[in-house]
Parts: sequence; structure tokens; C-alpha cells
Amino acid sequence: MSSARQDATRDRIETELVDPLGSLGLDVEAVEISPAGKRRVLRVAVDKDGGVTLDDVADATREVSRVLDDSDVMGEQPYTLEVTSRGVDRPLTLPRHWRRNTDRLVKVTLTDGSAVTGRILGSDDDKATLDVSGTHRDVAYGEVAKALVQVEFNRKPGAGVHDDSDNEEEGA
Repeated sequence: MSSARQDATRDRIETELVDPLGSLGLDVEAVEISPAGKRRVLRVAVDKDGGVTLDDVADATREVSRVLDDSDVMGEQPYTLEVTSRGVDRPLTLPRHWRRNTDRLVKVTLTDGSAVTGRILGSDDDKATLDVSGTHRDVAYGEVAKALVQVEFNRKPGAGVHDDSDNEEEGA
């Protein structure tokens, strides 16, 4: 399949999935088609406010299968369907991505080539506010060349709040 034809197929699939998945409260974040031997792999990434659960992925898989079965968009060639959550490795490109990652650490490369790393404190349709080493900094989306969530191990939400209840011994 040519690249242009594959792009057109991907765009058509995404268009056909937006409304049915939207009715489940899910946004279509990415549609990718890649060759896998004599088959193709169709990956559909979804997301929603509050994050995607396994039940959401199962519901989305059923809905995507139904839409594709009712359509000729995938043609006759066999394919494997994979429905996943958006994942942290995808860049933040839309205001909803920033909103859904509030309190996460993000590395932002700006259009002037400089970079800044900070925690997302909040966002709106035009900008995000980051905590950069204790200083609040507004970053307009138009100034962002690339923004990636940074994976943090062992960080608990609301870090800094001390709770002794885990250290109490039970029994005698």
C-alpha cells in the first residue's frame, strides 16, 4: 500500500471512529497502520479525562470492530486490531493533553530551541502553567515545539504530605 493511500485510509478510519468512540466518552488520539508480514496491524489509541481503564479499552475494541465490520475501509487484506491508551510517550499536542496531565512532570522544547522542565499546574485553551523549580511559568502552546511527559518512578500524588499510618504495627 502506498504511503499516500495508507494516510488516506488512516484518516478515513479516524473520521469514522470519532463519533462512535465519542459516544463512549473517548477521544481518538492516534490511528496507525503498519505492515506485519501478510497482515497489517491497526493500532487505535484512545484517551479520556481521568484516564482509560481496561473496561474502556474493551468497550472501544468492540466499537472499533463493529465500525470496521460495517465499513470497507480496511479492504480485503487481513489485519490485527490493537486498541490502547494514549501512553506517556506521545507528545502533548492539544490542550486536552495538557489538562489530562496536570501534576505530571513535562519536558518542553520551545520553538526558540530552549528547553524547560516543570510540573503542569494547570492549563487552558492557550497555555499551560508550569512549576519550574518553584517558579510559575506560563508556556503558550504556540511556543512549544515538543512536549513530553517525563516518567517518574516512586512519586506519589501530593508528594510531600507525610502519613504515619503505614508505619503502625498491628497486633500484639
